[in-house]
This record gives sequence, structure tokens and C-alpha cells, in this order.
Amino acid sequence: MQDLTRIAMTFAQAVFHLFGFILPALAMAALMPLAGRWVMGRSAMPWPRRVLWHLLVGTGVLLAGLVLQGQDGQMSTYAVLVGMAGTLEWALHRGWRR
Repeated sequence: MQDLTRIAMTFAQAVFHLFGFILPALAMAALMPLAGRWVMGRSAMPWPRRVLWHLLVGTGVLLAGLVLQGQDGQMSTYAVLVGMAGTLEWALHRGWRR
């Protein structure tokens, strides 16, 4: 059995690990407002605010997937991330009014 007190992460490793965890949500946050404008036209909400909403919701989905499934990177988590991003973009464009 290994001595767990000797296994440690440096600060840079922790930052890279956290960035790798949030990267799918960040990519969706950057691309969904562009896709939403392409599919649904202009939105009343400014682009930076939509990116922030997508980043917050996407990170929440990834955290929920980590907690519920016990590990990171499950395909079901990514499927829920894509579904939530599409639903959020529809809601931010007020798609129910069209």
C-alpha cells in the first residue's frame, strides 16, 4: 500500500487539472451563442452574458456528473451538457415565443 501523504499535486498541476475539467463547458460556452445566432437569429441578451450563463450551467452539469457518477469524463455527462446547452440557448432566445 502506498503512503498517501507523499502523493501531492503542485499548484500548476492542480490548475491544469481544473482547466481540463472545465474545458468542455468552456468550449460549449464559446460556441453556443454563435450557433444560437446562426439558428435563431439575434438575441436580446448580449453575447458576454450568454457566454457566462453557458459557462455556469455547463460547469454545474460537469460537477453534477462527477458527484453522481463518481468520476469525470462519462459520455452521459457530456450528452447532458450538450442537451442543457441547447435548451439554455433556446431559453435565452425566448424560443417559446416564436
